[in-house]
Amino acid sequence: MSDKVLVIGSGGREHAISWKLAQSDQVSEVLVAPGNAGTACFNKCRNVDAPHGDFPKLAAWCKKEEIHLVVVGPEAPLAAGVADVLKDAGIRCFGPSKAAAELEASKAFSKAFMEKYNIPTAKWKSFTDTKAACDHINSASYKALVVKASGLAAGKGVIVAKTKGEACAAVTDILEDKRFGAAGEIVVIEEVLEGEEVSVLAFSDGTNVACMLPSQDHKRAFDGDEGPNTGGMGAYCPYPMITDATMRLIEHEVIQRAVDGMKAEGREYVGILYAGLMLTVDGPKNLEFNVRLGDPETQAVLPLLKSDLYLTMKACVEGALPSAPPVFHENKSAVGVVVVSGGYPGSYKKGYPIEGIKELESEGTLIFHSGTALEDDKVVTAGGRVLVAVSITDDLVRSASQASCAAMKIKFEGAFHRTDIAKRGCDFLKNQRCNSGLTYEASGVSITEGNSLVDAIKPLAAATARSGCQSALGGFGGVFDVKAAGYKDPLLISGTDGVGTKLKIAQSCNQHTTIGQDLVAMCVNDVLAHGAEPLFFLDYFSCGKLATGQARDVVSGVAEGCRLAGCALIGGETAEMPGMYSDGEYDLAGFAVGAVERTDVMPRSADIRAGDVVLGVASSGIHSNGFSLVRKIIEKEGLSLADACPFDSTKKLGDALLTPTKIYSKSLLPSIRGGKVKAFSHITGGGLLENIPRVLPPGVKVELDANYWEAPSVFGWLATSGNVGAREMSRTFNCGIGGALIVEADAASEVMAEITNAGEEVWRIGEVKTCMGDDPQVVIYNLSDALEQSYQRPSEETQGEQRKKKLKVAVLISGTGTNLQALIDFTKDPVNQCNAEIILVISNKPGVEGLERARTAGIATKVISHKGFKTREEFDLKLDETLRVVETEFVCLAGFMRILSGDFVKRWRGSLMNIHPSLLPSFPGMHAQRQALEASVRLSGCTVHFVVEDVDAGAIIVQRSVPVLPGDDEDTLSDRIRTAEWLAYPEALHLVASGKLKYGEDGKIIWNKS
Repeated sequence: MSDKVLVIGSGGREHAISWKLAQSDQVSEVLVAPGNAGTACFNKCRNVDAPHGDFPKLAAWCKKEEIHLVVVGPEAPLAAGVADVLKDAGIRCFGPSKAAAELEASKAFSKAFMEKYNIPTAKWKSFTDTKAACDHINSASYKALVVKASGLAAGKGVIVAKTKGEACAAVTDILEDKRFGAAGEIVVIEEVLEGEEVSVLAFSDGTNVACMLPSQDHKRAFDGDEGPNTGGMGAYCPYPMITDATMRLIEHEVIQRAVDGMKAEGREYVGILYAGLMLTVDGPKNLEFNVRLGDPETQAVLPLLKSDLYLTMKACVEGALPSAPPVFHENKSAVGVVVVSGGYPGSYKKGYPIEGIKELESEGTLIFHSGTALEDDKVVTAGGRVLVAVSITDDLVRSASQASCAAMKIKFEGAFHRTDIAKRGCDFLKNQRCNSGLTYEASGVSITEGNSLVDAIKPLAAATARSGCQSALGGFGGVFDVKAAGYKDPLLISGTDGVGTKLKIAQSCNQHTTIGQDLVAMCVNDVLAHGAEPLFFLDYFSCGKLATGQARDVVSGVAEGCRLAGCALIGGETAEMPGMYSDGEYDLAGFAVGAVERTDVMPRSADIRAGDVVLGVASSGIHSNGFSLVRKIIEKEGLSLADACPFDSTKKLGDALLTPTKIYSKSLLPSIRGGKVKAFSHITGGGLLENIPRVLPPGVKVELDANYWEAPSVFGWLATSGNVGAREMSRTFNCGIGGALIVEADAASEVMAEITNAGEEVWRIGEVKTCMGDDPQVVIYNLSDALEQSYQRPSEETQGEQRKKKLKVAVLISGTGTNLQALIDFTKDPVNQCNAEIILVISNKPGVEGLERARTAGIATKVISHKGFKTREEFDLKLDETLRVVETEFVCLAGFMRILSGDFVKRWRGSLMNIHPSLLPSFPGMHAQRQALEASVRLSGCTVHFVVEDVDAGAIIVQRSVPVLPGDDEDTLSDRIRTAEWLAYPEALHLVASGKLKYGEDGKIIWNKS
């Protein structure tokens, strides 16, 4: 196709729109009227002298130029009815009608519209009289300090006053002094809301909506949000402090309701709907609607759009948005810094030449022109906001730094910019901590923890002592007497290694006791390839923050590996390095030294001949190589490590992948020392293809047949799920062979018997043959078939059953939220591997402490006050609607002081849980502690149960008992029961989320015994 598109406008927003449209394969040319220096000539784009201010003439011009789509950038032509004129002329226009554009053109209309269609917003009132407006400011029950010119004021008609006097002065400025002209004939007085401002832009086809990534604009002229309001000094995307649940609420309660309301009003809305929101503790509230893309938000949002903008816009105009929804890049951040003219947002001069644009573009910075023109082929300033420098990286902090540096390189007389664009988002991501003292420990290094670790691991190391070991942990070095170990003329063989990204698996699963065995295995198996017995081992453990328990678990695995290998753990290094690793992360390295008599060194490559036999010793699985590919396949399959293992139904995926690497020292060393083995190849990084040639002489190769050994199912799963070819498998993984031995044919049976008796599984897997020239030294037959036979991919239905997504939980509260905090702490702690995620907290009371707890944890909040509803049933319907909007799957009541209606309870039957401060069925209802004391019971406690229509009568999930002590009163007993609740409630949620129980049709619990 070769569609022509006309973009109306001259700012940075229009430059960004044109830039993105020009990337479409469906678009042959993008024409911009009037455009700027940036849109004058680039990649399918040019400026045109279209009559954009005379709509009938514009329609005729579009027909003549065969324009397929008109995209309107600014709000003024939309409010004046350009879309209506074009549509009547049969020309497609992406932008709302004049009637729909009143959402932005009149703030008074917009506020009334929001009120009518129950779109959450600030309290407000509109005025045309100065005295009436000021009387309201001084007497309102809310902080009436936001003053808005009702009409279009180029984004500058909003004053957020600090005092009532300032607010009244703003009213006078607008109504009497006509600061904003006709736009200020009506003023809107609004409540000041507290929270974070965020912009959410959405596509609409009149019925369906699709939100873009959230962004944050910076309106004030100077750093620290000081100075006068502007059209926008910069923006960044995505805004990181907003949750998925909050986005769903915004889409449902703000965007979709607005589009539905417009349709009900006969003002069908097609185009972009921009919601400027405040994220309050009571939930998101809409400050204003705009009827077009924001500026400068567009310059930060569109660079992250992965899909075709033209197809999405065209689909909106055709009423078919679901056929071409927008798709955005994941894990990318864009920051745009606006460079403005001196004097902006007041008066400023134009015509100054601009330097630095080409240099920045050559470095990969996006430069969008806002107020520029061409004079004698030079770019000069032509507006207040001149250019936007945009940086895109995979890290918001880096994007912000690069964008700010880029803005500094743009030079023209009087140029200035803010240096703190995206600071709030960056601070949130950095999670800055306040340091209170200049000590080593305050810097993040704990000598006490280090000493505790040494004390903890000394017994582990001592248990590995062997002949020749001469020292204990804690010295400057480890001493080993080789002669005492029985060697006469030894050579020392050393090996060092790590365990790669298998560490990531261990850390994600919070299982650290076997990774140390992997470390030892990787080193001693390498030493064994030279015929050496491992004598001693040293480890290196580095982390950002030393956790003694975690480190002890790791070293216990090292000690176990040394025991299996027969070597002594004689020392190591623990390095605590704040800032080098994230919390919970660590790295490992190991160093092994072995000995072999000079006459017995391997490999004896010169003795290898055609006709020799290759024996394969079974691996335990992947061992410790190739985990970067393993993790990529897990990601591709959409699995978590807590999911059921697809290739071993008896285990979780993480547990199966952490199967320790085999250590072959004790089982293979007797055969090696017997002289029957010519070479041993440890199949480590590089797989079969790369490791066997390390022991072969020139002129020979090995031919292996994968049908002769049994490949563990994990390799078949990797090959199938990752679509990994046989060659790639064999040069990445061991494919079931942990070590390959080359022996004479006559000795093969004897060696196999020795290895089998030592407890290993061994196969005759191939033969040594002569090779010529560039022939590969390892040829493997039938590997694809063997891998395919080792694993049969389950059906899509079975896979769906195996993959467990986290249970989406909402919590209803009315107060301090201590039980809520217990649930938050438990679900967010990776140690617990909880399969539940709290996505929303709803309170029926504003301003309660529980809302702040949720917000601190990054959980979406919403206040639904019961006082705003006539009946309990109406309130419950609103609760139900909100829960379903965010796709809630399970509801926990945590101090929710409202009795839910029977209809609500029935709708959430089996998915609604509460906690009661007694051992039910004793003492149900109110004042349970008082009832227990009056009954003189010696044991009380708490009960977590499913909620049914009868009070506290649902099936019991978990109970925890608390003794009633002599002298207890209601307060002391309540305190002890509350502590038990903090354990019982998370335990119950964990049971539900893990699938260990479910609610039966008969109202009884069905326990999963598997």
